[in-house]
Amino acid sequence: MKFDQWKRREFMTLLGGAAVWPLAARAQQSAMPMIGFLHAASAEQNVQRLAAYRKGLSEAGFIEGQNVGIEFRWADGHVDRLPDMAADLIRRQVALIATPGSTDAALAAKSATTKIPIVFGAGGDPVALGLVASLNRPGGNVTGVTSMNADIAAKRLGLIRELIPQALHYFALINPTSVLADPFIKDLQAGAASLGLHAEILHASTDAEIDAVFAKLAQPSDTVLLVSTDAFFFSRHTQIAMLAARHALPAMFDNREYAVAGGLVSYGADFLNVMQLSGGYTGRILKGEKPSDLPVMQSTKYELVINLRTAKTFGLKISDNLL
Repeated sequence: MKFDQWKRREFMTLLGGAAVWPLAARAQQSAMPMIGFLHAASAEQNVQRLAAYRKGLSEAGFIEGQNVGIEFRWADGHVDRLPDMAADLIRRQVALIATPGSTDAALAAKSATTKIPIVFGAGGDPVALGLVASLNRPGGNVTGVTSMNADIAAKRLGLIRELIPQALHYFALINPTSVLADPFIKDLQAGAASLGLHAEILHASTDAEIDAVFAKLAQPSDTVLLVSTDAFFFSRHTQIAMLAARHALPAMFDNREYAVAGGLVSYGADFLNVMQLSGGYTGRILKGEKPSDLPVMQSTKYELVINLRTAKTFGLKISDNLL
């Protein structure tokens, strides 16, 4: 074989190898199961929660980019976008749809498919919401984790009363379009009745309505506010916490992000725990277990978070019991 012929043949072999490796890599990538991640809020608001979800996945043997992929769909607080996003994930033939920490996303996914497995993280009773047939035997293609955050409004009322015993007027901010509004109101009113209190319900489902509520509650000084569990409110948790501080309004929230942003106090499920558990269930289903065989889990970690700087601004002394 002449040198030029050998060189050309060697070159073609090398070129072929260079072409084959990307094809092999793409084939391996296409065989990788793809999770469709659907959420009502934004990626920026869920950085720590996503880390917890990925931790749960890794504990089940799955690492994003190595043996599993994730297609993210964020509604940025616009829950009306979720059905189209769920439909898009189905068209992309994802192996599973995960909606941890987003009740609206879970309902949108369930309405969109009865075949693709769904792992949810819901803020209310998943049976009452129609997500599963029962907690122990979910049935169908859906299972997950519930924080029950919408169903512990009475507990929050008792805590804010203990924190501010001089309060005379109690208000609750509700998004009337939220699927979690009714269970929140029901539990709140039951708790108020047991304590001999009255809690007035105020509605807001737009930014302007939120502003109007806080302007209304700026007086008198013996007023407290409870903010309900809701995706729209959470997508604006920094804005809401700052409004409460600006109007010197003591407020109780359902998760720590509000308190970290300057709100007075929060009580609710540890959402990092909810996300980690959801990631674990996702991995188990990807390994072959059926959603119908996996009982709905309830978060076992709840946390009371008090912003001491905000409490000091309000002139509040925290009791030893709360501390």
